[in-house]
Amino acid sequence: MAAVWTFSLLLSPCLLWPSCLALTPPAELPQPHNLPPLLGINSSDGSLSVDLPRALRVFSMDYHHVQAPFEIVLWIMLASLAKLGFHWSGRVPAVVPESCLLIMVGLLVGGVIYGVRHSAPPTLSADAFFLFLLPPIVLDAGYFLPGRLFFENLGTILWYAVLGTLWNVLGIGLSLYGVCLLAQSSLGDVSLLHCLLFGSLIAAVDPVAVLSVFQEMHVNEQLHILVFGESLLNDAVTVVLYKLFESFLRLPSVSGLDVLLGGCRVVVVGLGGLFVGLFFGLVAALTSRFTSRAQVIAPLFVFLYSYLSYLTSEMLHLSGIMAIVTCAVTMKQYVEANVSERSNTSIQYFLKMWSSVSETLIFIFLGVSTIQDVHMWSWPFVCSTLLLCLIWRATGVLLLTAVVNKLRRNAVTFRDQFIIAYGGLRGAICFSLVFLIDDFPKKRLFITTTIVVILFTVFVQGMTIKPLVELLDVKRKKRALPTVSEEIHSRLIDHLLAGIEDVVGYWGQHYWKDKFEQFNRKYLRRFLIREDHQARSSILRVYQELERREQGGDVEAPQPLVDPRSHSRPLLPEEMDSIRRILSRNLQNFNNKQTPAYSRHTLHQDATMDRTRKPLHRHHSLGERYTYNTITHWPQGEAGEFNGSRRVRAGLSRSHIGKVMDNSRHRNIQETPIRQKMDVSLRFQLQT
Repeated sequence: MAAVWTFSLLLSPCLLWPSCLALTPPAELPQPHNLPPLLGINSSDGSLSVDLPRALRVFSMDYHHVQAPFEIVLWIMLASLAKLGFHWSGRVPAVVPESCLLIMVGLLVGGVIYGVRHSAPPTLSADAFFLFLLPPIVLDAGYFLPGRLFFENLGTILWYAVLGTLWNVLGIGLSLYGVCLLAQSSLGDVSLLHCLLFGSLIAAVDPVAVLSVFQEMHVNEQLHILVFGESLLNDAVTVVLYKLFESFLRLPSVSGLDVLLGGCRVVVVGLGGLFVGLFFGLVAALTSRFTSRAQVIAPLFVFLYSYLSYLTSEMLHLSGIMAIVTCAVTMKQYVEANVSERSNTSIQYFLKMWSSVSETLIFIFLGVSTIQDVHMWSWPFVCSTLLLCLIWRATGVLLLTAVVNKLRRNAVTFRDQFIIAYGGLRGAICFSLVFLIDDFPKKRLFITTTIVVILFTVFVQGMTIKPLVELLDVKRKKRALPTVSEEIHSRLIDHLLAGIEDVVGYWGQHYWKDKFEQFNRKYLRRFLIREDHQARSSILRVYQELERREQGGDVEAPQPLVDPRSHSRPLLPEEMDSIRRILSRNLQNFNNKQTPAYSRHTLHQDATMDRTRKPLHRHHSLGERYTYNTITHWPQGEAGEFNGSRRVRAGLSRSHIGKVMDNSRHRNIQETPIRQKMDVSLRFQLQT
């Protein structure tokens, strides 16, 4: 590794690849058209003269020809070797997070560069970060986003991301302006808009740092999705607020109308990025439907359409983070069903590799860029910023959680609130935004303060959050993958809850989820997924999903324990494929032998299709037989229409259902439609 660093230092003074890409080659000297390309031109007295080569060169070197790609490869090699050395460093990963080690490597490299060149090392440019390094990380996070957990907690995540960010931005900005008013001698030239601009960038919780820390702790799913979802959407809000305050600074004066238009702009930017991502996600799904004869290029469309959605949103000044997350979530639902298993594996591993390299480069460049000559120190401003970031985030989490817990079914505990407040790590987004500020006398102070906050949150909070999780005994994540039985019962419960919400007239999350699933199954899946990949059985879809997870090699799934006393040989790959084919075929055949597939939306038709079908009977006691006979002798008419469904339920019911229905037969006959709904729902439960 040291040889790689020394080699990269001695080759060129320009070590940052974005700046290398921006270099333009020197202007070429005009050459006569009649001269061969190998002939040199030398003019000692002002006239042109030709110098013929004395001999053919056996060895030569032209570093400037390969400078940019060569230095890119060197930086990636350095990042990969640092990551490899971290995971082979024994007990260090259990104590120090990976992000801290990478920043320390960056500090070491920056110090070596400063000592060799006697000048500041290159910095990570904002364009390189936002256009090349951030999209792979966000794409990986969106593509592997746990959809069920995310959408079940979407209200809480938006509550934290939108209102929590506004709370932090306004609180930190106004408080820092008060500090500047108290220290007029050194901070008197910092205006209110400058403080709000700095508050908007310092409030950005970095999903890169959060992911690198929380994935190592394996906290419970609810806490992980709240922190990660809030940090992911928090970036979109902070970038929009940053650009809004930056526009206010360039105006001669800010009026109330400008503030109102700024609020509308925040909404337009967020929703615009959402619709752009949705459009490109659906186009990617439609394109993947026609890749059956060219499966090799199928994974390429995932990367191209997602990156195109990000670039299009940035071009239209919309939220690129929202666009690429929405595109990734949309593609996940349909592209995975269209492409082959090998293509899915390629997509997963390439996304993981791409995001891991980008994340490693970001942390290394954070450390390298810390060694600068542009620092300006102010104890009141730096210490106040660090303290205010902790105070305003903690109070915001406590107040917002107190409100949202009144509406949540699973309340966020105080331990989880503490981890959410303590897990607000800052990272490269703050560092990149602070360099975009227009030059003014205190810009160097803003840069120094941002670096201090990043280093404090990553090193102090990142290194102590894992012991705090163990000390507070925070609930951990269940490491095992769900079984087929758990998946089926989970879907059954969702179906029952949606039916109950429909019966009682409550439009909850299960109701809307069921409506979307019906629309998705009826229109989107038929239009975006190939016919030969249309799963006819929900059990078969569950099996295919579990098989895909197994083949994808979930790194978080525990390895099965092997009994050393067992001498049975492992199954060969051909035998495993044979077992999978048999199981898949049997599940499909089992589904075809049963009654046609039904759902809650077709139960009313099924209940009236075949009334002559003989119901299933159980052994009844004498009282239950009397009750059954009493029920089956209802008078004709409107009650007679209800009689058929009651006979079906009576045959399938448990011992207490007949007594309940016998006691309720004297009620008003106008309640028959409601009873029919309850009848159908109960019959579905018992048949399932």
